[in-house]
Amino acid sequence: MPVGEPFIPECITVHLRRPEEAVENVTVSFPDYIKNVVSSEIYPTWPENAIRANIYVIVSFALNCIYTEWYPARGYPFDITSSTQFDQSYSYGREIFENIGQLVDELFNAYIRRQGSVEPLFAAFCNGTTAVCEGLSQWGTVTLAKQGMTPYEILTYYYGNNIDIVSNVPVQTNTPSYPGYHLELGYRGENVRTIQVQLNRISYNYPAIPKIADTIGAFEQSTQAAVIAFQQIFGLPADGVVNEATWYKIAYIFVIVKRLAELNSEGLNEWEAIQQFTDTLEIGMQGAAVRTVQYYLGVVGAYYAAVQPVSITGYFGAQTETSVKSFQKVFGLPETGILDRATWVALYDAYVGILASVPLDTTGNDVVLYPGTVLQEGQTSDYVRLLQEYLTYIHQTYPEVGAVAATGYFGPVIKASVTVFQRLFGFPENGAVGAAVWNAIAGLYSDLRYGYDKQPFQNPGYIIS
Repeated sequence: MPVGEPFIPECITVHLRRPEEAVENVTVSFPDYIKNVVSSEIYPTWPENAIRANIYVIVSFALNCIYTEWYPARGYPFDITSSTQFDQSYSYGREIFENIGQLVDELFNAYIRRQGSVEPLFAAFCNGTTAVCEGLSQWGTVTLAKQGMTPYEILTYYYGNNIDIVSNVPVQTNTPSYPGYHLELGYRGENVRTIQVQLNRISYNYPAIPKIADTIGAFEQSTQAAVIAFQQIFGLPADGVVNEATWYKIAYIFVIVKRLAELNSEGLNEWEAIQQFTDTLEIGMQGAAVRTVQYYLGVVGAYYAAVQPVSITGYFGAQTETSVKSFQKVFGLPETGILDRATWVALYDAYVGILASVPLDTTGNDVVLYPGTVLQEGQTSDYVRLLQEYLTYIHQTYPEVGAVAATGYFGPVIKASVTVFQRLFGFPENGAVGAAVWNAIAGLYSDLRYGYDKQPFQNPGYIIS
């Protein structure tokens, strides 16, 4: 399913019968499609306000199909059908009524949505004589218009007062939501965040799918575990990789559980729909993602002499840009200083390679490297046990940070302790431990216990020249 605000597609592809029937598909401009449907569904002699209300409904219905990718997500090569059993009437090549054509030219880039939701309303409707439904009655709009109701008042009569009409919607080319490449361990970006948000919502209906604590666009092991569980449930190869088939199956099930293609939709809120992740990091940016990159660069720079060291500040300044360029040079990437998808994947792979070569040793005074995956509620590992030891020691100086028994299990107590630490030191309070939070906890622990800040990536056992 696409990410972002709905738009008006330049064209729409219509299947000229029921979805399963082997018949022709036609691609026409979106305004021409709406003119055809309106001319097929209602009469040009109806009151203008009734016609306008019906145009809003027909546009919203079509846009809902497109926005949710209702048919493409199920493998069909079209956006909508001409079957009134499934969609709305379309008669290829038919005559368009002049007044209807003029009104559609005015209104084709406006749609209905629920207040607080993003997606176009699944504006169910029927003729109101031979067929009745929970949505709008087409013949009923005539009666209401003759009573003097405006188009908006007619729509609220059928769909409730909590609707808006969104106008002047931009027109753009409709492209498939699948990014065109597989998403897997180590990838970052808005596409990763999209599947994380969708899988977390799906998991409420399918609790065997583990929750992803950090839906920030980083494809780490928790995301991989959720993908594998989803694939197992829905009969896909359980490899933890989001290929095209998995992408569209996730999108389809998300639409189903959210009821986005139903009149009583749960609704898609802005946080779920609007882009939150910047695919590239570059000079001038700041935040948790920059801290994570700086941590990985610090580790890699300690093991690769040609990679310039960088301080973990959370700000992408000249030092970080220089470090990124040096990393790109070592790993054969264009030396742009911008952390794009290819650079991120190479950086993560380099970090994981170093992590695999360094045994987990808790006997000395050194704090250890971040495990390469977010630590979160429900996990059990030696890294969780170390985290518990670090937090308990920090508790002696910062009593607000709760002491935690070193059990190795990430339960509610350690989550609460982590959340307080995040609050004290300016991190998002999600109770999960990513690279930047791990580094802050481990660094403070080392400073308090040994009298100096012994960052995990300092003093490595070997240097790669």
